[in-house]
Amino acid sequence: QVQLVESGGGLVQAGGSLRLSCAASGLTFSFYTMGWFRQAPGEEREFVARVRWIGEDTYYTDSVKGRFTVSRDNAKRTVYLQMNSLKPEDTAVYYCAASRSMGPVLPTGYDLWGQGTQVTVSS
Repeated sequence: QVQLVESGGGLVQAGGSLRLSCAASGLTFSFYTMGWFRQAPGEEREFVARVRWIGEDTYYTDSVKGRFTVSRDNAKRTVYLQMNSLKPEDTAVYYCAASRSMGPVLPTGYDLWGQGTQVTVSS
């Protein structure tokens, strides 16, 4: 069964850090672009970051540049999102996703989704 499973979410104070993990199974992991999205209550799902399978090139939305780092470990079939200097506005459910393309920023460009992990940042 093809599956993505996120973990690492939780409650953290503003300025703190969390590391999210996404474990993949049932797909040729190294041939997928892996992305992170987030969705706050009443908001649209938005792009956060992605890492390509060629050269492991990364890209981030402006609001997280300099604070978040996306990486992947193909041997462990896992993608990570290191989140530093967290702000209350980062509070959302975070989803990982897999794409066969080079790295779109729209949710419709991704083929496979995890069920999400809650990140809550208190002030």
